[in-house]
Amino acid sequence: MIVKHFSEVENEDANTDGACGSSIRWMLGPADAMPNFYLRLVEVEPGGNTPRHTHPYEHEVWVIEGKGELIDPDGKPTAISPGCAAYVAPDELHSFRNTGDGLLRFICVIPKTK
Repeated sequence: MIVKHFSEVENEDANTDGACGSSIRWMLGPADAMPNFYLRLVEVEPGGNTPRHTHPYEHEVWVIEGKGELIDPDGKPTAISPGCAAYVAPDELHSFRNTGDGLLRFICVIPKTK
């Protein structure tokens, strides 16, 4: 069994490939030898965004704080806020943008890739 508080996990800078003001905490990740899934906490500063990118795996998101948008492959934004869940399909172009005055924070689950 593994139990951690998010404040105990390093907050890594995720400002690459067009991202700004974003960071990630690998709450349960490779260092924990997870068998199937990784659990991450993503934080985006006001006015910030994650990179517009694709990857060959799905991910599920649960917004826990702040206001933002999930940008779809056509560049269309969909509003997200606390309590919203989102699914991003494998190879789907996407990004997250903070549209609020405070921190946008969401949980992101991805499958373990080999």
